[in-house]
This record gives sequence, structure tokens and C-alpha cells, in this order.
Amino acid sequence: MAFTDLVTFNKKKTTFIFIGGKGGVGKTTVSAATALWCARVGKKTLIISTDPAHSLGDSFDRVIKHVPTPITQNLEAIEIDPDRAMDEYKEKMQMQQKYNDALGMFSEQFDVMSSSPGIDEVASFDKFMQYMNTDEYDVIIFDTAPTGHTLRLLSFPEMMDSWMGKMIKTKKSLGAAAQKLKNIIPFMGSDEAEDAQSMAELERAKKEIEKARDVLTDPSRTTFKTVLIPEEMSIYESQRSMEALDKCNMSTDGVIVNKIQPDNTHCEFCRARYEVQQRRLETINALFGNQIIATIPLQEHEVRGIDKLYEICDILYGDDTDNGPIAL
Repeated sequence: MAFTDLVTFNKKKTTFIFIGGKGGVGKTTVSAATALWCARVGKKTLIISTDPAHSLGDSFDRVIKHVPTPITQNLEAIEIDPDRAMDEYKEKMQMQQKYNDALGMFSEQFDVMSSSPGIDEVASFDKFMQYMNTDEYDVIIFDTAPTGHTLRLLSFPEMMDSWMGKMIKTKKSLGAAAQKLKNIIPFMGSDEAEDAQSMAELERAKKEIEKARDVLTDPSRTTFKTVLIPEEMSIYESQRSMEALDKCNMSTDGVIVNKIQPDNTHCEFCRARYEVQQRRLETINALFGNQIIATIPLQEHEVRGIDKLYEICDILYGDDTDNGPIAL
């Protein structure tokens, strides 16, 4: 099986590809190259950077905004702006507060949240929710933050589903006592009509979260591809992240080994690095032998700009644009 076989498309539903790994291994380069390849084979493609320290714009050598920004034919890109995302949350919450007083209790916390750790993950998950059911794109690629951030992002559906379930259960169990407890429990409606609308909003939100969880754990819709370099720290962090993703029922189906030192008998230092990396490659094959493994040699130049990214695209996926993956 070739690495191109790992990128399959659905005829009517968006395919989601998460590309992640340890910081500094080349996730953004691989993500951008993958997006260019998908666009080149005729798929309407969106790439979203979920890393608060964005480098996607640097990689494409373009200014990328918080909204879909055209890059090439069939390709658009987004760099999530946490401040803009928080403003969007405020507006959304203000609209929902008309039906659900439970959200009012958080209104004074938004300014603090906008600069708090984790808001980038919340914003990233909201973008996932935003595009999940529209099927506007054939494929959406997530250029993720370093491993820890990404694992928290992907754990959101379970956490939010549990939280929403508890809110609904509490509200139902209180039943007729809601009015008496209005002054104590902030999410109780002021009358039966408001209470019914509030419950409907909670149920709707829970269903949306359940849909997101189902999409993330559907291997025909969502896959995770790991980028690493042939060094022990990168290898074993990748192993741990794959085990964590497996516990989240996420499909991990590909490994990209980046920055492989070429053999050079004329340079003692280069030769020593090459021999160490060859041993690490043996470890990689032993640990991840059940997945497709692709390799990218160390480049002699900085990979920046679309032309350079196409070179990586060709290494990973080949330059034959007539033979893209078959749609499911």
C-alpha cells in the first residue's frame, strides 16, 4: 500500500485529516504539502492551523486570516485567531442566553477566558464543529499544535458530552421545583415556555457534540497522521500519543519520518548522524510496522513557499496528478 492510499475521499461528506506530532518535527510542512496534493487532484480543500504559534502562513509565504483565505486553485487556509474566536463565542453565547439562563453565569468570565490557556483548543474545536456538517469541502486538514494540545482538543467531545448530559439530567430531575429554585440555580427558566426552550437548546447542543464525536471516531471520515524525526524523544512521544489516540478511538494510519540524513562518506559528522538515524529507523519500523511509513530526506534548503512545498508534496504523494485516490 502506498502513502497516497491513506488519503481517501467520500463522495458526499467531508474527509478530516489531523496531522500532528512533537514540536519542531515539520507538521506544518507536511500539512501544507498534503493540502496542496489534495487540491491538485481536484478536491476542494481547507487547511486549518490549530497551533497558537501559527507557522502556516510562513510555510505558504502568504498572509492567512481567521477566515478561509485563498491559496491556490481548490485550496483555502485558516489560521485561528483566539481573540477573534473569543469574540465569536461572546456573540454566540449572548444569542443563546435568551433561551438558556445557564450560560448567563459565565458572561463575566469571557474577558478572562480570552487570554487563558486552552482557549486555542476551544476555538479549534468550534471550527471543527462549524465545518463538520456543512460538507462544503471535500477534505479539511488540521495542522495541529504540539501533541499535548492536540490530545486535549480531541478529548473535548467526551468531556463536553458528559457535561451537557449532567446539565440535562439535573434540569429534568428538578422538574416542577425549577420555579422555586430560580434564585439559587441560574439556569432555571422564568416560566414553562422558557424552560422548555432552554431544555431544547441543551438537547440540541448535546446532539451536535455527539455528532462531532461520531465523526472523529469514524475511520472512513477522520484519520490522524503522525510526523516525527528519527530521534528517540520524537519516536517515544509519538508512540505515547498514538496510544492516547487509540483510547479516544481515533484512527492512526500513517507515519511520516522527516529530516532523514543522507549517507555521506566524505563528512565524518554527517556519517555519524546517518548511522544513528539508521538505528532509529529500525526502531520506528519495529514500533509502527502496522502503519504505512513514509520518509522525507533532510532538505538542503528551507521549505518555504508553494514551489518548495510542492517538492515535499511530490516526495510524499508522487507528481502524477492523474491518479488520485478513489472516492468512497
